[in-house]
Amino acid sequence: MQVMSEYKCKQMVFSSSATVYGETTANPIKETQQLGATSPYGRSKLMVEDMLRDLCKADPEWGVAILRYFNPVGAHPSGLLGEDPKGIPNNLMPFITKVATGAQPELKIFGSDYRTRDGTGVRDYLHVMDLSQGHLAAIEALSNGLKGAEPFNLGTGVGVSVLEMVHAFGRARGVPIPYVMQDRRPGDVAECYADASKALEQLGWKAQCTVEDMCRDVLTWTSKNPEGFGSGAAAGSALQAKAPSPPPLRSYVAGTTAAGGTRTPLKSRAAPVGVEA
Repeated sequence: MQVMSEYKCKQMVFSSSATVYGETTANPIKETQQLGATSPYGRSKLMVEDMLRDLCKADPEWGVAILRYFNPVGAHPSGLLGEDPKGIPNNLMPFITKVATGAQPELKIFGSDYRTRDGTGVRDYLHVMDLSQGHLAAIEALSNGLKGAEPFNLGTGVGVSVLEMVHAFGRARGVPIPYVMQDRRPGDVAECYADASKALEQLGWKAQCTVEDMCRDVLTWTSKNPEGFGSGAAAGSALQAKAPSPPPLRSYVAGTTAAGGTRTPLKSRAAPVGVEA
């Protein structure tokens, strides 16, 4: 930040996380919710947020868009870019793909007795293409004069249960995902999903992709890269998406098609955009 200031580069988009909200049960979660991370990862994000807030107070020329991701999943629709975790994944979607490829025998679902519609935890899953559009919207806002350290939730605002995601992946694949129920993990909350209305009103951003889009694009990535980057397409792979491909949209990666969120240019709006119920 000191070097950036020396060269008069005083705009930044910071990738933060919904983990800065800690174990809150206030859903949907607003940016004004009390912060209190409980994990080392969450604390690291919160420490950087605090530094950026202090920086903007000390130097009002700075503008920082703090993007608090909820649960990014998915892959680029082309299958060229995707998630490639090493070892046993901690997150839901990479673990599902490990089961689908046979690298793991079954999915472990932690907690089946939450007070949710099917007893499993509910989270706000966001397609990475929508997430990328959120970054572009934040850059546009900064170029149009956003100042200070402004936090924005990036999420769909819709909670999806673990079982709903597992069944959606099974439908996209055409084969169910085997799973077993286990006890809850300490610190996990029943529900966590965003109020993303501020991002809509101030950035003109709203998530567009569905759970089906997320599952289809992960399947495309996994089919072409069954063992991660550089592994190539597996002949006769059983991981073929059954859902239809999306129509081509504007590409942000040369030579590929993209599917993701849309932005309302700030200059074209005479009034804040209303939030759909």
